[in-house]
This record gives sequence, structure tokens and C-alpha cells, in this order.
Amino acid sequence: MKETAAFADAVADHGGDLARARALFPDTPAPWLDLSTGINPHHYPLRALGAEVFARLPEEARCRELAALAATAYGAPGAAQTVPAAGTQLLLPLVAGLVPPGRAAVLSTSYAEHARAARLAGHAVTEAETLAELETADLAIVVNPNNPDGRVAAREDLAALGRRLSARGGLLVVDEAFMDVVPSGASVAGDVEAAGIVALRSFGKFFGLAGVRLGFALAPRELARRLSARLGPWAVSGPALEYGLAALGDADWQAEMRARLGGEAQRLDTLLAETGLPVAGGTSLFRYLDDVPAQEIFTALGRRGILVRAFEARPRALRLGLPADDTAFSRLADALRAWREGTRSI
Repeated sequence: MKETAAFADAVADHGGDLARARALFPDTPAPWLDLSTGINPHHYPLRALGAEVFARLPEEARCRELAALAATAYGAPGAAQTVPAAGTQLLLPLVAGLVPPGRAAVLSTSYAEHARAARLAGHAVTEAETLAELETADLAIVVNPNNPDGRVAAREDLAALGRRLSARGGLLVVDEAFMDVVPSGASVAGDVEAAGIVALRSFGKFFGLAGVRLGFALAPRELARRLSARLGPWAVSGPALEYGLAALGDADWQAEMRARLGGEAQRLDTLLAETGLPVAGGTSLFRYLDDVPAQEIFTALGRRGILVRAFEARPRALRLGLPADDTAFSRLADALRAWREGTRSI
């Protein structure tokens, strides 16, 4: 009963909450291995920043430079269609408020914060099973690639949906938080002006710097202007500006990291398959397991100080982020092996 309650508590939470994990498994020795997020475990190299970056208000010119660089990196039409902010989480309710309160539809099952943000903006929220079901909504939301299963909707289909919604005053929002690790050509960044779409891009996940709190809305020029006005001045901190400029401009690091993550995702697939857990989806930043004894695995790993992501809406699913190094891979392998041997002995 205690383990069932622990699992129920866990599925109601976001990934990355080690304080919650410690409370659920108080006898687990440190250190914890956190595989509950889709954040790159190999962060972009940090460099020392001058004291003036922390002491002065961020320069507007520097923010415009970041917007231009992000537009180039993501393939948006230009800086006028690119709005930097202190993380995409901050942008969610602001973007949802770009259309009058009505009916919001989220392509399910996906990141729960979109529904919450839409409700904050006054929308009644429903779930949709297909892109076609989104066409009657005032605000349509698609996470692409989807979190947690990695499903990818075709760019052409999303652009066409965006145009149809825009023609009658609606809005399509495409959350591309994990698009950095998807083959080029899948993003709608280049379509935002012509198709009337708002695309969201997360900096922290691919670059492994979630604590920097930096994200971008790519939007038609007029919607970008409205978002910027709502955010007001200094929407991005000085340190976030500097790290964003360095990382987004480092194409060599990005290419090398994509290759590295692809190899490590394959290594994780092999480890899981050896334990009888074939991967059902995901991206190279996380792997998705479906139709598995999620509570058993979550509890077995939790007892060994390994946190993975469980889901209220998908009680037989788990998501695992990438282990950071050989030691972490070995630790996960040992825990999964112990779980499998324990189930065979029953």
C-alpha cells in the first residue's frame, strides 16, 4: 500500500523533483541518479562572466542580437518574428492569451502545462486525438516531437492546419521543445509568418542548461510584437543572454552533440532491450516505454536511488532520460537487472 501511494504521488509531479523522490524513498542512499527529465546530461560548456553582466540591467541591443541569432539557428523568418523570454514556461499563458477566451484543444496525451496555461488565459480545454479534431478549436496546441512518446507530426500538415485556423481568427501553437534533436526539416519555424503559427523553442533542454531559464516564441510579426509588449523590458537576464549567444552561435558543438546523443540513445535502447523492455518511442534525449509494469519498475529503481518519469494518464508508461556517463549506465543496468531477477523469482 505504501508503494502504491508513493507511485500515485510520483505520477502527479513533473520530472526533476529530487526532494519529492527523497521523500518517497527516504531510506535510499545518496547520490540520486535523476533520469526523470529530458534535459541533456552534457551541458554546453560554461564560461566565466564578468561582474558587469550581473550588476547591470541587460542591454536591449544585446537582446536584439540574441533574437537575430536564435532566428538563424531555428530557421525563423527573422528577429522580428523571434521573442526571447525567461523560459518557455513563462510564455505559455501569454501565448494562450493571444486569442480571446474560447475553446482550446491539446493533441493528447502530452505536456500537461499547456492545458493549465490555456485555462489561466480563460479557455475551456479539451483533448484531441487527431490533428483533424483541432480544426474547430480557437486555440490548438501540438507538442512536436511529443512529450513523452516522441511522436512527430509532419511539418506540412501543421502548416496547413495553422493556415486554416488563422483564416478564421484561431491560433495553432507548436511546442518544439525537443526539436533540436530531430532531423532538420521537421520544424515549423520557417512557416510561422505565412501560416500564422506560434512555435516555442526551449534553450535549456538541448544545451543542458535548464537553470539558465531561456526560451523563444517564434511568431508572426504582429503576434511577436504583442508578446514582447506583454513581457516588457528585461525579459531575459544578462547571464542568460550571454550563454544563449555563445551556445546558439556554436554550430560545431551542436553538430557534435547531436551525434553523441544519438549514440547514447542507442546504447540505452540496447540496455533496455536486454532487460526485456523494448523502447516504444522518444527522442535522443529521452526514451519512452509503453505497456510495462510501470509501478514495479519505478519502485525498484527508486529504492536504488534512480528517478524516472511516470504518468497519471499513462499508468503503464515510463520515460527515461539519458545517463550521463559509464558509471550512470552501469548503475541503471544493475538496477534493471535486479528488478528483472526479482520478478523471475516470484
